Amino acid sequence: MAKPTVLVLYNLPLLPKGHPDSDQETTLSFVVTEVKNTLTQAGYSVGELAIGPEPTQLWAELKQRRPGVVVNLFEGSLDQPESESYVAGILEWSGVPFTGSPAPALSLARAKHTAKTLLRGADLPTADFFVVDALPAPKCSLAYPVIVKPALQDGSVGMDHASVCVNARQFRERVQYLLTTYGPPVIVEEYIDGREFNVALVDLKDMREFLLSEIALPDARPGVWPIITYTGKWEPARFEKDWAPWYPKDLARATVRRIEQFAWKAFRLLGCRDYGRVDFRMNSAGELFVIEVNPNPEVSEAAGFSNYLDESLFSYDDFLVNLIENARARQNAPRPTFAPRPHPR
Repeated sequence: MAKPTVLVLYNLPLLPKGHPDSDQETTLSFVVTEVKNTLTQAGYSVGELAIGPEPTQLWAELKQRRPGVVVNLFEGSLDQPESESYVAGILEWSGVPFTGSPAPALSLARAKHTAKTLLRGADLPTADFFVVDALPAPKCSLAYPVIVKPALQDGSVGMDHASVCVNARQFRERVQYLLTTYGPPVIVEEYIDGREFNVALVDLKDMREFLLSEIALPDARPGVWPIITYTGKWEPARFEKDWAPWYPKDLARATVRRIEQFAWKAFRLLGCRDYGRVDFRMNSAGELFVIEVNPNPEVSEAAGFSNYLDESLFSYDDFLVNLIENARARQNAPRPTFAPRPHPR
């Protein structure tokens, strides 16, 4: 069977150079190049398409190019993060098979407060939290320290060391900053002090993987908390120091099994597909907490999934080829049919 034409879909960079959040957009262009080169070497005909704020562009390009499979790397624009779900919905509606999670999973996971409510309802452990929608900030109902985040952003946008608050003044100031900068809602969580784990999950027909890594967090010192900040994640000069993952060899088998069970349950609960990442914290008592479910993590050879795949039997090239063929197989999957009903007289 001939290999399908592949279209790599991603964000058109919109932020000006020097904007504090522009690194995320710049990094994505490197991921696109890596994916495109890998698939080209595997024998696919590969094109690319950067999508901006005009949704009709995507529909028109799909109709004109007629790709066999779309590699969906679109993460939503920073000023309209919900567009991540909109693009997946357009792809679904177009009938073109695409990689990654469908629109409902992207919407649920992007809304951190909604996702955590679902996790809690499914008896998955997650840190206590509450939501702030408007100023003035209410009295904090959790014991300090707390961590304060924009609820609808990802990629650590809005995260720096001032995100962890130890008193009412810091809490009020952080809530005000996030509401005015990123808009509502803001999520306030119990701060879990301890180790952090990333679990990459691959769920393809011929490739099912649970890949566990620990994050090398920065050492705590005045003004610095052991958390993943936007700067630590996206500034190349600090990447290895603040965020480099490594495989934890000291975890008991029972702990690894619990992490695996929780990760797959969270992945299925939110409706993730093909691949995803679930982040955990473990406190000094060994208690696990699901911090976040990411249905659209970076799939770069230089970072992200490639680091995790180093611990598996599959290579990065194997992953991408399986990803394409898995999406292609969905095109021929049975779809529901509806018998016409007689018109009531």
